[in-house]
Amino acid sequence: MPKIEIYTKSYCPHCRAAKKALRLRGLDFLEIEVSDDAALLDEMKTRSQRRTVPQVFVGDVHVGGNDDLQRAIRNGQFEKILESQTNAV
Repeated sequence: MPKIEIYTKSYCPHCRAAKKALRLRGLDFLEIEVSDDAALLDEMKTRSQRRTVPQVFVGDVHVGGNDDLQRAIRNGQFEKILESQTNAV
């Protein structure tokens, strides 16, 4: 299974929704809390080229924020990303 990382802030409802979506699929993920860590927030911005949380990565693929994740799940793209990154490991 590929490494899944999600940048979050503790008070963010979109972050909670994204984590719930991943958990419902039985997926383990590394949560990177950026609320009080400027260096991690800068890392997230550099990796994603976005300023908002959550930001979800599967292996080397940037899925995007919660809306992007939910859309990818609905249209089957998320499963394809998981498969492609599983084969890349």
